[in-house]
Amino acid sequence: MSTRDNSKQTYKTIVPTKPKYIEHKVHHYQQCFNWDCGIACVMMLLSLEQRDYLKKHFTKICHDEGFLQSTWTIDLCFLLKRFGIEHCMYTIIKGVNSRRAINDGINYQACKRVQIRISNAEEVGISIKEKELRMEELLSHVECNGPAIVLVDSPLLICDLCKHNKMKAEFRRAFGGRYKGHYVLIVGRSGNKVLYRDPALSARLCATSPARLHAARRAPGTDFDVILINRDYST
Repeated sequence: MSTRDNSKQTYKTIVPTKPKYIEHKVHHYQQCFNWDCGIACVMMLLSLEQRDYLKKHFTKICHDEGFLQSTWTIDLCFLLKRFGIEHCMYTIIKGVNSRRAINDGINYQACKRVQIRISNAEEVGISIKEKELRMEELLSHVECNGPAIVLVDSPLLICDLCKHNKMKAEFRRAFGGRYKGHYVLIVGRSGNKVLYRDPALSARLCATSPARLHAARRAPGTDFDVILINRDYST
């Protein structure tokens, strides 16, 4: 004699997970010269009042900070400190990179100025960690704490939205080329893409893969320089 199982079977409905989207809402600022990309990244992090002040007193502030027509990552840290933005710098070389100095034609006095600033950083409350910040640590910070200023080799960073640098990257892969340091501001994440603002471009949101960003930020000359910003701009 057979029995029939009339018990009801239950099925769990699987709802597709919506890709994570996080964006720090900063005010885009386009650099004015061929050397002030880092300052432009700092501009994006300032309040409108602070930004207007920096623009109005730009030349004086550059003189006060000791840089003209060239900035190093430590200079951006001092500028952030000047405007009260909490941050932490990561680098694999806590000093002057001789490769970058030679490539950029920087003289001895300029290198000495940078080294003094690095030596004085801790005294004024600027944190510098001499270690490589791993990609997952960088993205975790952006998702949970704030944006990040990242030094990249510019031709290697391709935007998947506007295709900026696509031809330059292909040329670099085929024929090689000289390192071109450039600062961008990482502002978020959309699914498997990293969102960033490029001060070399007009107001727009760019996106790239973590792998492309990693390749651009680990090129010889960057020293893996990153400034993590401890301020949430996502709301």
